[in-house]
Amino acid sequence: MAYLLGVLVIAVGVALSIALHEIGHLVPAKRFGVKCTQYMVGFGPTLFSRRRGETEYGLKAIPLGGYVRMIGMFPPAPGRPARADTTGRWSLMIEQARHEAQREVGPEDADRLFYTRTVRQRLVIMLGGPTMNLIIAIVLLTITITGFGIPDETTRLSSVSQCVLPVDAPLDQKCTDANRKAPAAAAGLTPGDVIVSFNGTPVTDWNQVRDAIRANPDRTVRLGVQRDGRTFDVSVAPVLDDRQVFDAEGNPVVGSDGRAITEKVGFLGVSPTRELVRQPVSAVPGFIGDSLAQTAGVVLQIPEKMVGVAKAAFGTGERDPSGPVSIVGVGRFAGEVADSPAVGLSDRFAQLLLLIASLNLALFVFNLIPLLPLDGGHVAGALWEGLRRQVARLRRQPDPGPVDVARALPLAYGVASLLISMSVLLIYADIVRPIRLGG
Repeated sequence: MAYLLGVLVIAVGVALSIALHEIGHLVPAKRFGVKCTQYMVGFGPTLFSRRRGETEYGLKAIPLGGYVRMIGMFPPAPGRPARADTTGRWSLMIEQARHEAQREVGPEDADRLFYTRTVRQRLVIMLGGPTMNLIIAIVLLTITITGFGIPDETTRLSSVSQCVLPVDAPLDQKCTDANRKAPAAAAGLTPGDVIVSFNGTPVTDWNQVRDAIRANPDRTVRLGVQRDGRTFDVSVAPVLDDRQVFDAEGNPVVGSDGRAITEKVGFLGVSPTRELVRQPVSAVPGFIGDSLAQTAGVVLQIPEKMVGVAKAAFGTGERDPSGPVSIVGVGRFAGEVADSPAVGLSDRFAQLLLLIASLNLALFVFNLIPLLPLDGGHVAGALWEGLRRQVARLRRQPDPGPVDVARALPLAYGVASLLISMSVLLIYADIVRPIRLGG
């Protein structure tokens, strides 16, 4: 039941994200006088629709996007009216698209066409959708990291090693009489203890504790420990030992051969507890900036990672845990999060919010790619038109008129076909070779 509830939550979140994305287009379009004949969430057969004024609002069967139908998206061919009598496959396609676009324009709609709006207005209309996704992500991330917190390693100890094992020892290796006793166990530290100071200096996060331990091998140090509501000092001497190297974000550093890099540092034999830690509002901009940068990096690597997805789906390759997933994969993640017995209800709800926020960040970045039929393609066309007009004005030349976006239709159809193929492949891979949060 919890699994299905998680899937339902993410399904509603995706549907609302799509609906609000399209509202981001619809509201400014109507505000600037563009006639909008349809507002649809989804593609394919219509499940439900109702007309309000001049606009039909509806829900379609395939929940992989949505659209707002605005009249006048394509201007007539420069210098002549639109007609479908041009020879050539692509030329005929372009002319037919122009012809269809002109057919829905009535005599009373002459001043309500999309392409007749100013460049600024068209930019606002087309950027409205991605901006709405960004706003959704900002709101959800702010609620999550300030109200629930984000997973982080705290100074509360989750485990205390009884002996000093080699850094490459298997996780299930047991201590023997030949192993040195770990300093933390010898000093009487136990799981659940909270380290609050190191040599009299207060510590608030695990990175401070780890760095201090590593920097003091074979030296007796004083730890401030909190246990059962009381605070006391413990003297302990970290031993010099080979340990993994971590970067500034606390991630293990690996070499070109894929093996962990080690160094001689102080070792105590304690591990931190990973908990949700609430962040101040001042941390929100930096967190969102980092999330955007990470999302952009993932989106840019999609073509490369799709090769690995295909190998995993049709061969023996393994799925990349950081690779792209379809709506099926997102639903599976949501179900696993909701059904996880290892975390509390609030933690699971926070993770679902983070999942929806991450999805909206991905929609924001992806839709800004300057290719039709994505929003970024229309934005690029408007910017190009504005640049042409500025150059013509500086040269005292006539207005070159609107950019003929219809000429990019062959590319748009190619991009759309590629996106559909990628979606089908990802859905298939998420069914036969899914990525699981637990590995």
